[in-house]
Amino acid sequence: MYIIFEGIDTCGKSTQIELISKRLKDVIITKEPGGTDFGKRAREILLSNSLSSKRAELLLFLADRAEHYEKIIKPNRDKIILSDRGFLSGIGYALANDDFNFNYLIELNRFALEDTFPDLIIFFKIDMQTLKARTSSKKLDSIEGRGLDYLLVVQDNMISSLEKLNIPYITIDASKDIESIYRRIVSLIDII
Repeated sequence: MYIIFEGIDTCGKSTQIELISKRLKDVIITKEPGGTDFGKRAREILLSNSLSSKRAELLLFLADRAEHYEKIIKPNRDKIILSDRGFLSGIGYALANDDFNFNYLIELNRFALEDTFPDLIIFFKIDMQTLKARTSSKKLDSIEGRGLDYLLVVQDNMISSLEKLNIPYITIDASKDIESIYRRIVSLIDII
């Protein structure tokens, strides 16, 4: 089962993946970008703010997604795969740039993922107050540096995209404490 944990920066995805991975056997933990050697290099480029073209940024994300699918997802479909981000983030951020159309982005992602979308999306929704608190004590990367309002627009894009897609998803209130979120996710995964 291929499960992606989605949401904007600091919403708690990585923390929960780490906790849940300790509970499951024969689980693959990965992330986008950065789950492959190519992805690590792509991530460095993307976070360095060295690209001036939003199209180049999108294409680099898509190249990483295709490589990630080929190297990590496709050969491990018989296992549980937990991915920190996936195509939904890509769409959310691309739509925030107003240069791209939702349906076009879906087709590009279908191509990159060989028509294989995740079996489940666990979406972490965060509010402005929690976002401010969590970003105030960390060094922001170039994408986070675009501002909190920008990140919330990305989140809104992810929510509207989820509503249009035919993929099962669960929304998690990211303002809750770590243990409460963990118990909710575990109860859902245990059902699956």
